[in-house]
Amino acid sequence: MYQKLKPPQEGNKIEYRDGKLIVPDDPIIPFFKGDGIGIDVVPAAIKVLDKTAEITGKNIVWFEIYAGEEATKLYGNPLPEDTLNAIREFRVALKGPLTTPVGGGYRSLNVTIRQVLDLYANVRPIYYIRGIPSPIKEPEKVNFVIFRESTEDVYAGIEWQKGSREALRFIELLEREFGVKIRRDSGIGVKPISEFATKRLVRMAIRYAIENNRKSVTLVHKGNIMKFTEGAFRDWGYEVAREEFGDKCITEDELITKYNGKQPEGKIVVKDRIADNMFQQIILRSEEYDVIALPNLNGDYLSDAAAALVGGLGIAPGSDIGDGIAVFEPVHGSAPKYAGQNKANPVAEILSGALMFEYLGWREASKMIKKAIELTIQQGFVTYDLHRQIGGKLVGTKEFAEKVISNLETI
Repeated sequence: MYQKLKPPQEGNKIEYRDGKLIVPDDPIIPFFKGDGIGIDVVPAAIKVLDKTAEITGKNIVWFEIYAGEEATKLYGNPLPEDTLNAIREFRVALKGPLTTPVGGGYRSLNVTIRQVLDLYANVRPIYYIRGIPSPIKEPEKVNFVIFRESTEDVYAGIEWQKGSREALRFIELLEREFGVKIRRDSGIGVKPISEFATKRLVRMAIRYAIENNRKSVTLVHKGNIMKFTEGAFRDWGYEVAREEFGDKCITEDELITKYNGKQPEGKIVVKDRIADNMFQQIILRSEEYDVIALPNLNGDYLSDAAAALVGGLGIAPGSDIGDGIAVFEPVHGSAPKYAGQNKANPVAEILSGALMFEYLGWREASKMIKKAIELTIQQGFVTYDLHRQIGGKLVGTKEFAEKVISNLETI
């Protein structure tokens, strides 16, 4: 099955049966460092995860795989089949950041991983860690989870360059068959949004809200302009809530007309917001949002803006989740100029590991990691990015992880 990899002899596979993960106490979990600062932050995160697992009676058996520059050196390919096959076989993986060329070069490896493995939900929890600088007055009110569709919309990658044969043919087709005129010097892109992909994303978001006692799910769209794609996303989302979760969900209209604005116990409010309005809503009314479901492009913008409310991408964890398969990753980029300097902030990578633990059902372990990170920052131990803002004791990537580990033992 593998060209250049040899899976560990110890540990057991995570299985997926009847729609549920079956997680052993010693799961084999593939990981890769990726590019740039991945060589710093991934090993630091693994040390924290190993210690947390040990404290809680678990043991992770790591299986190193390769993507990005390291994979190119080893395989002549930045994303070899070995890597994809390992994630398929073992179901859950931890990844470092990958570099994506702007304008030219190969297509985003992050996008390719999501599409090839059908990791259709990019899930990003946005919450505040005390001690981290924030541009808003009450960042502690920010606590929501973003579910962004990851396989279509602009991620379908359907586009043709200005003046290309394909672009000109498409322009001519639109004018001839549909009476739509487009300037001939236009680049052309197509952003499909399907009922199937929308419904499975919203279904996952609502299930998450139910399982985690969240109060609302908000559908974010630009349906006032794009009625049959973005607007359809909204309509299909409401259909899922009504037809599949009717005993658990009520609409915002029903909340007002039937319940006089008082949310009944055990009911989730499903509502929707226009995308541009949602940007101010997450700043001015953060506490009103709990789980947010969006098409790809809206989700890309909103999730980065939301991360800024709690300190920025440097501390933001993320995940790409499909049915019984998931990859956990920091939101930040590869920052190659800091690679190998023991300087980068490992918080986003560590918290991505905490999110992975939560996915595995190891909730107490996940909570421990978050508490230990918060305690470390409150004690004043910070990497350079936070040190230049709040001062304290300047430490490197490894030293920060070591301090988190020592704090784990006190929690």
